[in-house]
Amino acid sequence: MDKYVSHWVERSNYDLETAKAMLDAGRYLYVAYMCQQAVEKFLKAIIAQHGKENLPIHNLNRLAELGELRGELTEGQVDLLAELTAYNIDA
Repeated sequence: MDKYVSHWVERSNYDLETAKAMLDAGRYLYVAYMCQQAVEKFLKAIIAQHGKENLPIHNLNRLAELGELRGELTEGQVDLLAELTAYNIDA
């Protein structure tokens, strides 16, 4: 696996494990935030897999477009990406 792809996959998995820990702790706002982070990083792994440079954006639907996934997503999945995007925190 390409080093950039594995970088994003590893961080995505870490964020997903953190989301599970927050769920167990009843910290639901952080569950949503960490799920957003996990999906964002996984989408960036897909973009890297396509050999494209990742842009510093956080809109999950836009990332899905860059990863050439939009045609493969159901309407419900597109809606979920939009809902999760709202949990991103701009720093």
